[in-house]
Amino acid sequence: MGFDPEELYEVDSDVPDLDGAVLLHFFEGFMDAGSTGRLVTEHLIGEVENRVIARFDVDRLIDYRSRRPSMTFEVDHWADYESPELAVRLLHDADGTPFLLLSGPEPDREWERFAAAVRQLIERWGVRLAVGFHGIPMGAPHTRPLGVTAHATREDLIGEHQPLPNRMQVPGSAAALLELRLGEWGHDALGYAAHVPHYLAQSAYPSAALRVLETIGKTSGLRLPDEQLREAAKAATVEIDRQVAESDEVADVVHALERQYDTFVAASGHSLLAESQEHMPTADELGTQFERFLAEQGGDGQER
Repeated sequence: MGFDPEELYEVDSDVPDLDGAVLLHFFEGFMDAGSTGRLVTEHLIGEVENRVIARFDVDRLIDYRSRRPSMTFEVDHWADYESPELAVRLLHDADGTPFLLLSGPEPDREWERFAAAVRQLIERWGVRLAVGFHGIPMGAPHTRPLGVTAHATREDLIGEHQPLPNRMQVPGSAAALLELRLGEWGHDALGYAAHVPHYLAQSAYPSAALRVLETIGKTSGLRLPDEQLREAAKAATVEIDRQVAESDEVADVVHALERQYDTFVAASGHSLLAESQEHMPTADELGTQFERFLAEQGGDGQER
């Protein structure tokens, strides 16, 4: 490397002992169906007292022209600039156990140096586990249990989650590279991808965020607040059911997905992921039948 990865970040001088802490991370910009990762991140920052203990140099890592930060113009002058922030926050769970949250825009460049910089922080603070999370679109109905795909640097970290049935190549992300490199460096890391119904992929879907939050808590032992997400998930489900009921076309497709889901589960005894990919309905197959539904749902997709 041309320079020390430590040059990519600044650390607060007053950081307590974090030996054995868990580091959660989510980077905006990669696939995040249902805004799953964003909702989890915003929920934790909003519900748990926190402070920033490390900041990354966004001028080195972010391409401002690819996603221009917002600025405010008032009458005859520029009044404000929303500077992007990629930072590590210190939080505590309901038992007072400290944990860390690394969040912000996904780096556009210097992924290897960024991963090495995160490694330095992990080793500096004695972090025992790094956990990433986001949402992926899936051919499953919202009326059935929401699945989660897990991946990790060690098989025993995955636990009860069903692995993918085959090998595939997908576009890379900073989070995926970070997990890969941490495993190579001997650190424990895992990631969770919530299965968001195709027809809700571009909407904020609190149920997926709640599922991820619960999964993180179960894996890490952290007691994380979930009441607001739980209420938001209930309200969203009521609204989704209402809109499905108002559209015969959408209702037919949802019912077809339910039958398909139930058939697969009955045959395999597992989730849809136990079946081969050829059985999965594609986004094109759902296509026009969901156009009106997606328009009504709105939302701001996170895929780039």
